[in-house]
This record gives sequence, structure tokens and C-alpha cells, in this order.
Amino acid sequence: MPDTVLSASNLEEAGLRLFKRGKVRDVYELDADTLLLVATDRISAFDCMLAPPIPEKGRILTEISEYWFPRLEGIVPNHVRKAKPSAWPALVERFGEDLAYRSLVVSRADVVPVECVVRGYLTGSAWREYREHGTVNGELLPPGLERFARLPAPLFCPTTKAHIGHDVPLSPAALVELVGADLAQRLEDAAISIFSYAQSLAEKARLVLVDTKFEFGYVNGVFTLVDEVLTPDSSRFWPAESYVAGEGGVHWDKEYVRAYLESTPWAKTDRTVPPPPLPHKVVEELRRRYAALRDRLLEAD
Repeated sequence: MPDTVLSASNLEEAGLRLFKRGKVRDVYELDADTLLLVATDRISAFDCMLAPPIPEKGRILTEISEYWFPRLEGIVPNHVRKAKPSAWPALVERFGEDLAYRSLVVSRADVVPVECVVRGYLTGSAWREYREHGTVNGELLPPGLERFARLPAPLFCPTTKAHIGHDVPLSPAALVELVGADLAQRLEDAAISIFSYAQSLAEKARLVLVDTKFEFGYVNGVFTLVDEVLTPDSSRFWPAESYVAGEGGVHWDKEYVRAYLESTPWAKTDRTVPPPPLPHKVVEELRRRYAALRDRLLEAD
């Protein structure tokens, strides 16, 4: 398997139209109904792009998504096509095998403009809200819960899907106003069902699924799971053996980089000041943690 670092793809040279360049993925049009998602090794935190990229990261994210998508399609259909990039031999021949390892061929979808966050543990902003108000996303929880405690049931905490800046939490009423009552309920039911099933599979792999976010859309009128799914970029995971009640666990996810940045003098709220470069040891440790998560999932299969 190749071991290159991909900061940005350039498939325009092969005649593809760049549909979108996101924080991590470059998206190209293959035809009117089909897109190619290329997971680069870029990394972002606090809505800022970081440097340097993380070697292998795009391949690891793709492998993890490929683990989850087929296991979840009995709950909600997903946008992944059966075709791989190898079905477009001119692309693979020109850009090498690495394209196949870090790419997904997907159906074009009309994406619902909501980040469907689901929380399984009391941490992060959920803990801060609970400590102040006894609620999470406005929902009253039992008193006396510890920080990092497992919640009595997974909580649906949707947010806006901001292309620039921060996502904003959506109350149940605000979600209904945005997408309508029927779709709001469908988003919640799908997100909770997927999360609950994924939690059970993670436990078999000796992993704690702390929280995650899903995206949904419509492909030819069919409600569909889209984007990446249950990766360490979009979720928080702890190895089960590291979890201690009241203390949490070791992050095998992007929270490790966020914690590093929080330890520096960088003022993350000042967008005129770029984030500091990531030290080599942070880059290598994040790659190790992402790879450990992938390996544990695949070995438990």
C-alpha cells in the first residue's frame, strides 16, 4: 500500500470538475449522478486549517467509513455506490493506487442542512450546560450525574450546518421550523438508531463511542445517510480500558489535537492569528491513535 501524504488532490488534470473542496475531502463530479470523495490528509480544528497534514489520515478515515457503511445500511440506506474508483481505470492509472485507498464513489444527494449530533456521554459542551442548567440541548436530565458519565439514553442534539464559522445548536422547535415536523422526527429517529447500534458494535471492539455527528440527505427521493460516518474526525472514541468514571478516557480522535492547541498561547477566537504548526510528535501521535482505532475495529470484525 502506498505511503504518500496528500494535502490536496488535482483530478482536474484528468478532466474532472471539482465540485467542492472541504476541510478534509475534495469532491469531484464523475457524472450527473455520481461524485468521487477523496479524503486528503488535511486536518482542521476550531474552524481553522492546521499544518502539517497527518500522513495516512485520509486512507484511515476511508477505511473506517467503509467498515461502518455496510453495517448500518439495514437501518438507513447510504450514498456509497458499489463501484470503486477502479471502475474509472484512467483515473487510477494516472493518479496511482492511492486514489482507490482514500476515495469513495457516492451518489449525489440533496443534503439536509442539519448536523445530527448524538451524545452518549456527558462531556464537552453538554457537560457545561448540564452543570449550569441541569439540561442538555434543553432536555432536563436526572440530577447528580458525574462528568463523563454515560447518559441514561443517547441524546439527539442537532445543530445548524455552517459552511463558515461555528454550528449553532437547534432546539426541537427550531429544528421543526427549519425542516418541518416530519423530517425533524425522521432525523432524530435515524440518528438515535444508528448511534445505538454503533455503540453496541464499538463495545465489541473494546471501544467507547462518546458522541458523533451524522448527515442525511435524499438520493432520488430516498432518505439516505451521507458524508463520512463514525470516524475519529466526526466522533469521539475512547479505548474501553482507558475509561474511568468521572475522568473520561484517552481520546483516539481529533480531540487530542484540540487539547494540544488549547495548551498553547494561540488565541483561537482571533481569526487574524493563524494556529501554530503541529509538532512532529503531535502529528505522529495523532496518526498512531487514528490507526489504533481503525485496527481495533477491523480486528473485532
